Amino acid sequence: MFLHALATAVPPAVLTQRQCWEIGRDSPAVQRLNRRSQLVLRAILTGNSGIATRHFALGDIGQVLSLTADELNAAFRREAPRLAGIALTRALAGADLRAEQLDALLVCTCTGYLCPGVTSYVAEQLGLRRDAILHDLVGLGCGAAIPTLRAASHLLAARPESVVACVAVEISSAAFYLDDDHGVLVSACLFSDGAAVTIWRGRPGPSGIRCHGFRSLHLPEKRDLLRFETRNGRLRNLLDRSVPAEAAAAVAELFVREIAVPPAAALIHPGGRDVLDAIGEVLPGYSLEDSYAVLKAHGNMSSPSVLFVLEEHLRTHPAWRGDLWLASFGAGFSAHACRLTAD
Repeated sequence: MFLHALATAVPPAVLTQRQCWEIGRDSPAVQRLNRRSQLVLRAILTGNSGIATRHFALGDIGQVLSLTADELNAAFRREAPRLAGIALTRALAGADLRAEQLDALLVCTCTGYLCPGVTSYVAEQLGLRRDAILHDLVGLGCGAAIPTLRAASHLLAARPESVVACVAVEISSAAFYLDDDHGVLVSACLFSDGAAVTIWRGRPGPSGIRCHGFRSLHLPEKRDLLRFETRNGRLRNLLDRSVPAEAAAAVAELFVREIAVPPAAALIHPGGRDVLDAIGEVLPGYSLEDSYAVLKAHGNMSSPSVLFVLEEHLRTHPAWRGDLWLASFGAGFSAHACRLTAD
């Protein structure tokens, strides 16, 4: 399948890491933490986390931490379709298409649950045809964008004439949770909100970029290292200290299958500074500068992040030709990859 447009969107509210600390430190949620946990938050948010700024759809972070489960779910229902719609509108304009020309809309997310899913709201908002295929993918965590692209490739293989939009949208601020667990604290300092949209067709677009060579790795025995659980009706992120090493090992295992025809560049989900540092050690010779740049500007947006990295690479390498290797990882424990080729 061939790329016809790529667009991203973030909420207008942006805070530096230090501002997050200054706003949140006096909130009741932070004050309930023990002294050690408060020091951990301060150290990450005022230190060198590799993140400069993050965008949030839910406004005051101190207030977000005090919202009820029902209020957080209502915020996700409002903000996820809104942000997805903004990114999709930009992508359609970039492809010179109208919403009614879309034959299928695929949306992945993990930071909230809607039934019907986000596709229903976006289809109504933008005016998709009533016979358009709407497909929601949930439960795949940070790695979800690439499995969503794989699903689009299957649809286009069956119906090559179709126009398919893939949306990755996360309102991570609707899943913020605080307690004295180290992984929970780190998560609160990493995640932010964003959306990324790609539009695909069965024939080449202006960029000539073709997506192919999908691969996945699933390690369910390591599920509890990185996943959401529900506590008091709210999503609580489990994040084990071993995740950087596990992510690096998973990416390395996927990459071994690519050695026969090495890609020109590796574009990796920016899960965090320690994660990227660990992956850099198992991919010698590959610069992860695009991933570090996205992490610095946005933090970890979960599933859209790897597509922000692709956008950054295309922006900084406009004359690029050859192969790119796109890789993401997350809950499961799982990792996913694909090739992007421009001749």
